[in-house]
Amino acid sequence: MALAAAPAELCAQALNPSSVFNPFFGSVTAHPATDDSLKLSLDEAINLGLKNNLGLREAESGEKTIQGEKNQALQNFLPTIMLTGDRGVHQQNLVALGFGPSTVAEFAKKIKFPAGFSEITRDDLTEGKIQFSQMLFSGPVIAAWKGAGAAQRAAHFAKMSARGEVVQQVASAYLHAIAAASEVDNAKALESADQLQLDNVHAAHQAGTAANLDELRARLQLQAQQLSLLAAQNALEKDLILLKREIGLDPGQKIALTDPAPYSDLAAQTPEELRVIAFKSRQDYQNLQNQVVEMKAVHAVYRAQRLPSLSFGGYYGVSQVGGAGSHGNYAAVGTLSLPLFREAKLRGDTDAAQANLNAVNAQLADLRTHIDQQLRSALLDVNATSQLVQVARSNVDLSTRALADESDRVVAGVDDNLPLVTAQASLAAAQSNLVESLYQYNLAKLSLARAAGIIESQYRDYLGR
Repeated sequence: MALAAAPAELCAQALNPSSVFNPFFGSVTAHPATDDSLKLSLDEAINLGLKNNLGLREAESGEKTIQGEKNQALQNFLPTIMLTGDRGVHQQNLVALGFGPSTVAEFAKKIKFPAGFSEITRDDLTEGKIQFSQMLFSGPVIAAWKGAGAAQRAAHFAKMSARGEVVQQVASAYLHAIAAASEVDNAKALESADQLQLDNVHAAHQAGTAANLDELRARLQLQAQQLSLLAAQNALEKDLILLKREIGLDPGQKIALTDPAPYSDLAAQTPEELRVIAFKSRQDYQNLQNQVVEMKAVHAVYRAQRLPSLSFGGYYGVSQVGGAGSHGNYAAVGTLSLPLFREAKLRGDTDAAQANLNAVNAQLADLRTHIDQQLRSALLDVNATSQLVQVARSNVDLSTRALADESDRVVAGVDDNLPLVTAQASLAAAQSNLVESLYQYNLAKLSLARAAGIIESQYRDYLGR
């Protein structure tokens, strides 16, 4: 049985998740590997994940991008003031500008031109100018500002949801590594017991009190357990590499997990109680609610395009031409824009925005049902895995007693070692089932906390640490 299980375990561990498909399985490596072994608790692993995880870094960058877009929208409410200055040499061809010889002759009758007047002129221009513009009223600008605020809140909740995802991913990877370490410990203990059994049977065979077949069985059982130990150690190393990838440690860094597998019963909760918590705490639900506000603002932007807009602008400048002295110039302009007819575009924009708003509202309604489904499923998993832990504990106790009784029968010469090998295999299976059931129970409690939206703040309570 152990010989058949070992390759299956190796194949199952060969397919590790990749950050190519899910950024939460990757991270930004904070420090290079050192020769020292790093002791790592669950809390420390989660804190490292919150600092270095790739998925969270991307969510934080998305929030900063939205913040920048909101600042761009804010500029529409603020005055724009520009100060410019220039100095240049300008040369004009009067003929090219329409002042031909006949035109100059006409002007000469009224204006006395200086001697040597040329049709090619040159002047030096020095100019300084300050410009001012301000939007006084615009319906689209006001609606766009509201939409930008909703988008920023949505990005914030998306980031908080990403933090919850990091906590769940890192905690799951840590617990899986703990389970793998328990499998290694169990495999080592069984290997030691099989080695002792082989030594005893070999001595009995040498003394002529045991058959050669009994020694062959004991040797085969030891080799099978050695293969199981190798598979368990390989699985543990791969789990540790995955954990290090998620929290920003170099894959070559040696780490030692300091927390044992947590276990505690979870206080009874009803779906109705959890649903109230989830609607207040779920970041994806709050994110979608703000997307609804954003889509309403976008819809309002297009509807507000029918409203007039009022703006003010102007400038004041000082110009000096050819050293002939300076003079000031200015302009003050108020602009009222009133759309008269572009109905097709306005209706098209409004209808498209309404369609997007309807889609987001439908997603929000679906998410309410989805949250309820997740909570109920997670509660069922918690209850089922809790019972599995109890049964697995009982199986380990029974298998341990059965192995002890069979060992006494072999020592007393009542049985050969075939029932003993069977009892050892039963204990190994019972111990593996207990490790797996504990892992699944803790995983189910994490999923329940994630479904309720409180995993970052209450994962310790749910795991019973």
